[in-house]
Amino acid sequence: MDEGSKERALEPRVKPTGDKSGRGPRLREIPLRLIIPNLVTVLAICAGLSGIRMAIDGQFPKAVAMLLIAAFLDGVDGRLARLLKASSKFGEQMDSLADVVNFGIAPALVAYTYLLNDGGTLGWIAALTYAIAAALRLARFNVMADRKRKASWQGEYFVGVPAPLGAIIMLLPVYLGFLGMELGRGVALASAAYTVLIGFLLISRLPVWSGKSLGFTVRRDFALPMMLVAVLSVALLFAYTWHVMIAGSVLYLLSLPLGARAWHRKYGTLVMEDDTDEDEDDDQPRKNRLDLDI
Repeated sequence: MDEGSKERALEPRVKPTGDKSGRGPRLREIPLRLIIPNLVTVLAICAGLSGIRMAIDGQFPKAVAMLLIAAFLDGVDGRLARLLKASSKFGEQMDSLADVVNFGIAPALVAYTYLLNDGGTLGWIAALTYAIAAALRLARFNVMADRKRKASWQGEYFVGVPAPLGAIIMLLPVYLGFLGMELGRGVALASAAYTVLIGFLLISRLPVWSGKSLGFTVRRDFALPMMLVAVLSVALLFAYTWHVMIAGSVLYLLSLPLGARAWHRKYGTLVMEDDTDEDEDDDQPRKNRLDLDI
């Protein structure tokens, strides 16, 4: 036996560890039910970005239709995650990023490409303001969603107009343009002012009905008529898309003062206010407390 062999024989033997040849940690398998909601979110992002491309190509009705599809998918992914018990932090972050694209950036660019560009720099400022307002609105929503202690009113009201509905009503001048409204600098400037107004509604502290407290029970004799009304509504949406979108946007705008009035009757304020009572016990928050970092 040579010297090298003797030295190797005398070396202490080290037991093998779990790390093999510098390989990283083994990836655990992910159930398919966790992937499906995130896949729907990715499809919503694809729809929003496709809407931007179609607007650049001048296919504005198709562009708005893609944004409506993105809004539909946004309403599906969260409910699908709860149904499949597949909610996760990753999915929440994906959904937030998708909302910024689909309800902030995409509608602002579509509106600017269609009619706000006739207003020059003011039109671009309006589109920019709305996009930033949507991002701020979603950031505030995430802060409130992460609170361990939630106020009782959070099941009944939103703080400001939700981003998906804000995008839909912000495109109201675009719907009117599809039905033959003449476009020009005057219309563009008026639309720019309207766009900025919707942006401020997004970040406002206006109490907005969420509809979550209405309940889902229906009397047996009303079940079939409600199904018929639902089918009729879908048929009208497909046959008279822009008429229905205009009517829905106007009705929603008219409902905003009603929600604020109901809040005023219940809590005595017109907008949601900060709780400045420092002596109040944090474990027993007031029913109308608005606990925000901003």
